[in-house]
Amino acid sequence: MIRLAVRVRREQAELVLAELLELAPSGVEEVAAGDSVEYAVYGAPGELPSLPDLKAAAGGALVEIATSETPDDWCERWRRFHKPVLIAAQAPARDARRAVPALYVRPPWEPPTRLPAGEVQEIVIEPAQAFGTGAHATTRQCLELLVCLAAQRPELGTLVDLGTGSGVLAIAAARLGFRPVVAIDNEQDSVAAARANAAANGVQLELRHADGLAYAASWPHAQEAVLVANLLRPTLLELARTMPTAPRDLLVGGLLAEQADEAATAFREQLGLRQRAFREGAGWVALWLSPS
Repeated sequence: MIRLAVRVRREQAELVLAELLELAPSGVEEVAAGDSVEYAVYGAPGELPSLPDLKAAAGGALVEIATSETPDDWCERWRRFHKPVLIAAQAPARDARRAVPALYVRPPWEPPTRLPAGEVQEIVIEPAQAFGTGAHATTRQCLELLVCLAAQRPELGTLVDLGTGSGVLAIAAARLGFRPVVAIDNEQDSVAAARANAAANGVQLELRHADGLAYAASWPHAQEAVLVANLLRPTLLELARTMPTAPRDLLVGGLLAEQADEAATAFREQLGLRQRAFREGAGWVALWLSPS
C-alpha cells in the first residue's frame, strides 16, 4: 500500500485540501506538522490520484509531495486515526423546552459508549465512505454549535446541510430533532455514503445530488430553516454573495482561524447575519450566525 503525502503551509491549507477532496473524495488524513499541515491519501500502486495541477492551484504554497510504502498493518493504522468524538450535552435555554443530549460519534469498530441511552445520542459513521467523521476539528466544531443551537431554540424545524459528505452533521441534526433534514452534495459517492450512514443510524434524510450553491441561491424557504455549511473559505464567500435571503440560523465551518473575520463580515454585509457563537481549535474555526 502506498501513502501519498502533501505538506502545505497552514495559511494555505484550504487550497490543497479542496484539490485533494476533488481527487480523493473518500477522504484524507490530516496531520499537524509545526507551521505546516500534512494531508495524506492511501491506495494501491497505480490507484492514487495524479497531482500535476495541485502545484498550480496552490501557487507556491506547496511545501512537499512525497510517497512512501506503508506497513502491512496500514488498515489498522487508519483505524487508529479515527477516534470516537464526544460532544457534551447542553442544558436548555430559559425559553426552550428541551435538554439536548450529548452526541457520541464513532466508527463502527469502536465499542458503544457507556453513557446511559437517555443522556447521549450515538452515531456510527463509516469513515472509509466519505470525508467527515466527526474527528476533524471543523466537523467537531459544527457538531458543538449544532448542539448549542438546539438547546437555545424553542423550535427546531428544517435543517439543510450543504456539502454533507458522510452525512454526519445531517444525521446528528435528525437525532437532535430537526425535521425535515435535507442533505446535499455534488459528489454521487458522498450521497451514497450519507444514505448508507443514515440507514445504519435509523434516521430519515432528504438526500439530493446537486450543487449546494445553486440550491441555496434558489432556495425559497431560507428564512424558515437552519443552514449548515462546513465548506472552505472560497465556497463560503460565494455562498454569502449568492444567497438571496438569510436563513434563520447559519452554521459555517471549514475556516482557518485567520479567515473567520472575513467570512463573518461577508455574511453580515450581504445577509445581515451576526455572530452568536463560535468554536476554535487546531487552527480551525466554526461560526454560528443569525439575523438577531
